[in-house]
Amino acid sequence: MSQSEAETVNILIVDDRPENIISLEALLKSDHVNLISTTSPNEALKLCWENEISIALVDVQMPEMDGFELVEILKSNPKTKDILVFFVTAISKETKYVIKGLDSGAIDYLYKPLDPYVTTSKLNSLLAIARAQREIKQKNSELERSQKQLIAAKEQAELEKRIKENFLANMSHEIRTPINGIIGLTHLLKNTTLSSEQAYMINLLDVSSKSLLGVINDILDISKIEAGELKIVRSATNIYELGETVTALMKYLAKEKGIDLNLQIDPRIPQIIVADSLRLNQILMNLLSNAIKFTEIGSVALNIRMLDKKQSTIDLEFSVSDTGIGIADESVNKVFNSFEQAEDQIAHKFGGTGLGLSIVKKLVKLKGGILTLTSELNKGSVFSFTNSYQYLNEKISETTPLDKDEPILNNISILVAEDDSINQFMITKILKNWGINVDVVDNGSKALESLQNKNYDLILMDSHMPVMDGLEATRKIRTEFDEPKKNIPIISLSASVMEDEQQAAMKAGVNDIVSKPFDPLVLRQKIIALVQKD
Repeated sequence: MSQSEAETVNILIVDDRPENIISLEALLKSDHVNLISTTSPNEALKLCWENEISIALVDVQMPEMDGFELVEILKSNPKTKDILVFFVTAISKETKYVIKGLDSGAIDYLYKPLDPYVTTSKLNSLLAIARAQREIKQKNSELERSQKQLIAAKEQAELEKRIKENFLANMSHEIRTPINGIIGLTHLLKNTTLSSEQAYMINLLDVSSKSLLGVINDILDISKIEAGELKIVRSATNIYELGETVTALMKYLAKEKGIDLNLQIDPRIPQIIVADSLRLNQILMNLLSNAIKFTEIGSVALNIRMLDKKQSTIDLEFSVSDTGIGIADESVNKVFNSFEQAEDQIAHKFGGTGLGLSIVKKLVKLKGGILTLTSELNKGSVFSFTNSYQYLNEKISETTPLDKDEPILNNISILVAEDDSINQFMITKILKNWGINVDVVDNGSKALESLQNKNYDLILMDSHMPVMDGLEATRKIRTEFDEPKKNIPIISLSASVMEDEQQAAMKAGVNDIVSKPFDPLVLRQKIIALVQKD
């Protein structure tokens, strides 16, 4: 539609006398209006339906149907209710007629004989209103289209999010399940008699499998952060123990490269702070791993320093410095981008996904901290972040790890529902080493059958299995079995780290969740807590 067409307003003239129509057309003729006329009220209804009529000049006294009836019909139809109506009449100007016309939906009256100046003036006012109405309709139409597009885009985004989450959940299960087997078997081998060469190779296998697990966790964490699903969970944390733990875990990598790894903690820092120890540990591990990777000679250091201390909060600075290859000024910002490294050749020489520092930056921001980087090419880098924490004056009570030979689990019976043969072997071996009687099935249906025929103290239920998965089997136990079997403790063995899946497991009725790959000590503690609950 051209601009002139858009500005043209359709005016309908309805009068049973053709000579009146002719005089009105002569008076109203203009480049900005399109005059449509008829002597029949029924024809007028059809014209209003077929054309976008903005203004109607309607005679009051007509055969077939008077003007009042015609206007009432127009106003009752959603398509024609917004037409601006003037009654044109020669009948009495009595109040009752004026009220009747206005009640039917007309805006005003024009009285015959028409005064050209009054008619033109009133018409111009109506044209301005009609154009404003048209513009509002166009804006509303555009708004409705935009809303539909937004709704469609939102639905598409939600669909893509579900597809991505399903992919991540499946990838998590498919990759973490075999890694669980590797890490578990490595744990079992470490407790056997090994030559020094075999012990060295087992240690390498342990480091490699945990490194692979770290990459998988990084990918999942990036996805959860971008989806806004990663939550910060703060609790009492021994900052000295955390610093010593992360450096102890990285000592092996530093020793392999012949570099020193040092830890320095400001002694003024209170022992206990309130922090998300898991994410703080993840940040420091990523920074230390990155520093060790890019340092060939010299040292890497973790320094935890107090910047300020108030009545209940403390500002801390964590910095990881190295004497490595450094970063050129133009590449400083690039290192924090996902899947990118400072230079293309770095990936070939040092390896890595380019995810570690991106995760660090996102986690620090999520925790409310500030991350900075200073670096000099061929001399080294310093990654620092600051954050404010609440601190506690009391110490955390120390717990003594359970002795692996403690006979507390002797003679209890556990049903293991797990479809992966390597995990079956590994879990069975670990449980039997603790003195536990073990039965193994490879799907949820068989788990129900075994529970029907035998008493168990606990079930380890894999969440993903063929025939019937662990969640469905758990729901059936909770709803279809009689006491006491319907309340048997169930631990879900899940290779998924997606919160939705873990919530679904709890909703199905499991008592606890152990994520694959799992720490045998964590599994042992959870089993003891459930079988000794009574």
